[in-house]
Amino acid sequence: MSATTDHPPLRIVPFRVPAARLALKPVGASQGLLDGAWWPRSRDLTAELSTLAEVLDPLWGRITRIAVNPTHWPVIPRMVPVNGHAVKIGWFTRELDPHKILLLSYTAGSWDLLVIPPETGAPAAARLMAAASTGVGPATTASALMAAELALHGSPEADRGHESEGTDEIAEDEDGPSPYPAAAVALSAQQIPRLLP
Repeated sequence: MSATTDHPPLRIVPFRVPAARLALKPVGASQGLLDGAWWPRSRDLTAELSTLAEVLDPLWGRITRIAVNPTHWPVIPRMVPVNGHAVKIGWFTRELDPHKILLLSYTAGSWDLLVIPPETGAPAAARLMAAASTGVGPATTASALMAAELALHGSPEADRGHESEGTDEIAEDEDGPSPYPAAAVALSAQQIPRLLP
């Protein structure tokens, strides 16, 4: 005797890595030295830049060039594929802050993002993302934000022990719940960046 069912057979769906971990200044926020923050998942610049540009292309206009400082990246590709086109990658050692990335669009201008090291714990990353993406407070450089985080909270990697395994949610730190919700780490509709300089 065999059983019959009206349900279609299960099919295998490929795993898709979540979108870039990103926090952007809201539209109309005061302009400063940074337009937001990006927390890549690894130091594989080819994969990470493709993911970042795929998220930003529809918001900021087609990203055409990206500039990085090679200090923290072991391999820098010449180009990365994004949404059916190639984005040129350049690098500068003296001209570009080692904790910043510059994205350029021929149609809409340029944007500077703080780059949070991939090994940073979630509480430290949330603090850094909030600091870089708020439109209030004094304008500061990417390296100054990283130095302030180190001075106030110690090594950003030290927070990794306070995280939940396998999640991007912001965990509680030694002071209780983090003042920055998990939404500070993900791109939301309210965090769409300015479209023109």
